[in-house]
Amino acid sequence: MQHMNGENSLPRLFLILFFSGFTTVFLYSFDLLIIDSQTANPYTPVRESMVEELARRGFVEGESLNIKIWSLGNQEGMAKRAWLREKENDYDLIFLNGTVAATQFGNFALDDFRYKFLFGAVTDPVGLGLVKDFTSLPASNFTGVAYPVQVRERLRFIMDILPEAKDIGFIYADMSQSRSYRLWLDEILQEEEFSSLQFHYRIVEFVQSEAGHVRMAMLSEKHIKELNPIVDLFLCPNDQMGVQPEYARTVHRLSEKPLIGLGEKDVMEEWGAVMSIYPDLNQMGIQLATMAEKIFNGTSVQEIKPQWPRTGMAFNLKEAERLGIKIPASYIEMAGNKVIR
Repeated sequence: MQHMNGENSLPRLFLILFFSGFTTVFLYSFDLLIIDSQTANPYTPVRESMVEELARRGFVEGESLNIKIWSLGNQEGMAKRAWLREKENDYDLIFLNGTVAATQFGNFALDDFRYKFLFGAVTDPVGLGLVKDFTSLPASNFTGVAYPVQVRERLRFIMDILPEAKDIGFIYADMSQSRSYRLWLDEILQEEEFSSLQFHYRIVEFVQSEAGHVRMAMLSEKHIKELNPIVDLFLCPNDQMGVQPEYARTVHRLSEKPLIGLGEKDVMEEWGAVMSIYPDLNQMGIQLATMAEKIFNGTSVQEIKPQWPRTGMAFNLKEAERLGIKIPASYIEMAGNKVIR
């Protein structure tokens, strides 16, 4: 696997001829370009799972698959550099890992059918205009798997386990995926089912760097302290701040209220969340590998519906006990081995 800055090109088609009677074997080596929004969670585990699953399906790196990777560091300028370096290379597939990567490459080549794009871990591909919805075949040259657990499912999870909770603190970074998520929340909170919930929004500056999530967590401190007396819980945002450990640790340090995580690690690596309903990153990689295999085998991108991720649940029972929260046995059973006791 090549983590490159774009200066080397990849070999394209090669032929191996085996003369046994009248048999000739033609072997095609597929070229895959991967654009990671950042070298971090959730992008690294999604990519690794996808590559591992492709190998299980016969697309083995160094044999029938060449892979080249760019990491953008969440910087738009790096995306432009990658595009200028790579756009003339005849890749069989370009995988866009995360919202920043998908947004920028959508700006460069949406509906340019010379390119085939597969996205993963993107919050709002519909809002970005990459796909129409999750029930129709795509009209564009983009398909893939979205990142978040659907909002209604996440809110129902909270209401089932914490039925008395009404006021929710939601601090988010000023990013496109965060703004999309807030629009979803505002729309869904108008529904009768969720009318008892009150969200208290606060915004921090989006810091564009590999370590930006650390700075954003620091910026959130004043909001956590302000909201702590008036909310029943904090909800991890669906953005670069929310997917990294510093924000969860900051809420845990500064607040006596439970934190509902965004991912599995918020709970299982004890970042500070008491529970989480999360997108299963390993399964997301498998979903993406299934799509990539179809494209390598000649299926058009327009024939592959975009998908929501499969989900899982995790609970920290030690943290729940400390906060006086009783997790229903049925939910603990559904979480399987994703429980800290």
